Amino acid sequence: MSHAAPHHAPHSASHSAEHASRRDPKWWTLAAVCTGVFMLLLDITIVNVALPDIQTKLDASLSDLQWVIDAYALSLAALLLTAGSLADLFGRRKLFAIGIVLFTLGSIACGAAQDITFLSISRAFQGIGGAAMFATALALLASAFTGRDRGIAFGAFGATTGVAVAIGPVLGGVLTSGLSWRWIFFVNIPICLVALAITLTRVQESHDPRAGRPDWFGFISFSAALGALVFGLIEAGEPQRGWGDDRVVYSLAAAVVLLVVFVLWQFKARDPMFDLGLLRKPTFVGGLFAAFGVSASIFSLLTYLVIYVQNVLGYSAVGTGVRLLFLSGASFFAAAAAGRLTEKVPTRWLIGPGFLVLGVGMVLLYGIQDDSSWTHLIPGLTVAGVGIGMINPPLASTAVGVVTPDRSGMASGVNSTFRQVGIATGIATLGSLFANQVTSQVTDKLTGQVPAQALDPLTQMLAGGQVEVASEVAGRQAAQAGGADAGSQAMALISDLGTSAVVDALNHIIVIAAVLAFATGVLCLVLIRQKDFVPHGPTPPAG
Repeated sequence: MSHAAPHHAPHSASHSAEHASRRDPKWWTLAAVCTGVFMLLLDITIVNVALPDIQTKLDASLSDLQWVIDAYALSLAALLLTAGSLADLFGRRKLFAIGIVLFTLGSIACGAAQDITFLSISRAFQGIGGAAMFATALALLASAFTGRDRGIAFGAFGATTGVAVAIGPVLGGVLTSGLSWRWIFFVNIPICLVALAITLTRVQESHDPRAGRPDWFGFISFSAALGALVFGLIEAGEPQRGWGDDRVVYSLAAAVVLLVVFVLWQFKARDPMFDLGLLRKPTFVGGLFAAFGVSASIFSLLTYLVIYVQNVLGYSAVGTGVRLLFLSGASFFAAAAAGRLTEKVPTRWLIGPGFLVLGVGMVLLYGIQDDSSWTHLIPGLTVAGVGIGMINPPLASTAVGVVTPDRSGMASGVNSTFRQVGIATGIATLGSLFANQVTSQVTDKLTGQVPAQALDPLTQMLAGGQVEVASEVAGRQAAQAGGADAGSQAMALISDLGTSAVVDALNHIIVIAAVLAFATGVLCLVLIRQKDFVPHGPTPPAG
């Protein structure tokens, strides 16, 4: 009887159900990770579309807007590696759940902000929660999935990225135009609650049995270095400063010194937050270049494209979001295709060509004229979206594919850190170059044409891309002093000069972003090698 029992139908059914139940947790893990990451990426794309409204409602300058984005990116970048270590030590599920709670509280604070400084501080707090989630997301997947299922999981992760990018601008536009910019943060709350419920009830815990103590000195030195770097880059764009200003020079010098201290400490530390030994694998280095490059190029440039579409072309937030569908829609479909190809095509033949396609997309964006219609952007946005979709899914697997599952916390944390460093430095650098060029151009042409006391305020508004606002202010001031005709002439003058300066500056930073994308693509083709990947089941495709 004991030998016959395994063949009994009811017992077999019970055994199958039990087997399926054992398989369930990893798919719940995928659901929790995708829901959480969807919320994080949605928040980034939503914020971009709302920036001009935030700029107007909270009376913010361009540097203020840069801090709204960079405060979030900085706390993410600074905490990701430490969060990865804490996750390996205390449990990835636990850190992921804590991150969701902190992100929710930060979102509520952002939505309630009454001034731009409090909003930036709240964004930094939001980033603390985001760091805990980002650092553990890929590690949770890597520890839960092997073989063919791992490819499916990373494909779903990439598709989630595509969906978030696709609906973010439109949803952000609808919320901003229909309700208020505050709802771009409040919308996170229900998504957070769903992700938290799944995480606490269904996700299995995982650790790194060899995890050491967090590297607090490394965390402090790295955070200070990155903060000083971004502060210097943003200050360089202030109209009254520039790259040679003492504050800028000292900040950038301090960043270099602190970064050297951080690297030296990593060699000495018993449990470093960044295992520099990972850099011996060219594929891992290639993944870092890719993570930095995609953020510092197209995702940083997107901020200034949004400012152009709303503040120069005059479209609403929802109108801007709909027009960005050419980028986000193309990214969604390309990511879905790339996710299916990750198990069949060598990684570098997706990531490397993806950056080259991305670069071509930005070349197509170049050449905006003073009288250009928004339709000029369609080819470039579409091609760039395809490039993004080709890069993201395989990049997710590259982040953890070259290490064993028990080291995936640090590996994913390092890769995600470079994404955020790319955003922080890209936004700051492109913004400073943009503002400096606009300031130089309009100062020369407006000197003597407008009252001396109006020159600095008008220049600052134009440096932030606020062409319509600046022209209205100048027209109102001129009308009060010299009548309706004088007001109309002043509006036309500021509108023409401002549009020309903003368009020239935008073309300038488009070229820089395109060069960065092409350079990153070449580096990825050279550095990423399939032989560096650690097998997790079936052998990956040769290449």
